[in-house]
Amino acid sequence: MATVRLFAQAREAAGTGRDSLDGRTVAEVIDAAVRKYGANFERILPTCRVWLNGEAVPVDTPVSDRDEVAVLPPVSGGCR
Repeated sequence: MATVRLFAQAREAAGTGRDSLDGRTVAEVIDAAVRKYGANFERILPTCRVWLNGEAVPVDTPVSDRDEVAVLPPVSGGCR
């Protein structure tokens, strides 16, 4: 099981900021998250970046139990 970290709107849609989900690839882990968290979570995914261990990777990248998959919605803000 990979650790899944969810931020901002993804965290709100899932109701949690962290979970452990099964999957052999990044795509399978995200599919498991959609099944678990439902339609609201699925709706925000097209605007999100998905990283594996802090790096952008293709969705077919293998995932192990030691890996962290992060779902990062776009953020706004800036400097004053």
